[in-house]
Amino acid sequence: MTIRYGYKTVGEAKVFFREAGPKDAPVILLLHGFPTASHMFRDLIPLLADRFRLVAPDLPGFGQTKTPPRGSFDYTFDSLAKVIDGFTLAMGLDCYALYIFDYGAPVGLRLAMRHPERVTAIISQNGNAYLEGFSNEWAPWQAYWQDPSPGNRDACRPSLAPDTIRNWQYGTGANPALLSPDGYELDIAYMARAGAEEIQLDLILDYRSNVALYPTFQEYFRDFQPPLLAAWGRHDPAFLPAGATAYLRDLPAAEVHLLDAGHFALETHATEISALIRLFLERTLAGRVV
Repeated sequence: MTIRYGYKTVGEAKVFFREAGPKDAPVILLLHGFPTASHMFRDLIPLLADRFRLVAPDLPGFGQTKTPPRGSFDYTFDSLAKVIDGFTLAMGLDCYALYIFDYGAPVGLRLAMRHPERVTAIISQNGNAYLEGFSNEWAPWQAYWQDPSPGNRDACRPSLAPDTIRNWQYGTGANPALLSPDGYELDIAYMARAGAEEIQLDLILDYRSNVALYPTFQEYFRDFQPPLLAAWGRHDPAFLPAGATAYLRDLPAAEVHLLDAGHFALETHATEISALIRLFLERTLAGRVV
């Protein structure tokens, strides 16, 4: 198994990606979340690359993807989805399963609504699409959505702090003996780059656009009934297990698995999640040309 790395130019963005697996194998498009990048899939990719082609881009504003500064590029979820849509075309991905996590969920679901014929299945790992999934920890963000004042913007800055990334986002509900520092220390380093914090605060404000789209996402589920696997860290402090089980309301055939993990479930449960994905996709794709 060899992991390949590269860039694809999409408009003003130069999208970094990592991929592995046979070029003619069924594709899984891996979309990371906040505040991380495609390195969050470093343990998962080798576990599935014998059977699938895995492609993991860094979203604009994250990781190694190069985009113009604020003022020259619109850091919104619509823009992120537009770039990733162009990235899939540049990579020749005309059919793929979506792995959506955190911010990757609203990006990926925008793609699915635009191109339902391309999406073979959805794997949601703590990727929310229902109000039931919100914990009571969202108050500063919600206040900022309602009143984007400088004071409310500043109140969101602790979400980007090293201790929050290390101890709250990664550490909550995770077995410390299984939690490698590699992921959160790299995320902390990315967040410390010049201009990164303001870009992230712009995206925090625009997250309200995702919540506004939840009814539209749910309509897509009802209309197209994509096969869906929810593999959810049950101790996630932001996205509750109710966000996983809510998928069953619109997708009664969905599989829901609640894992003894936190928000970054792949950091401690990559083996378990890979096994769930393998079985789910083997059943889903059986007999289908992909």
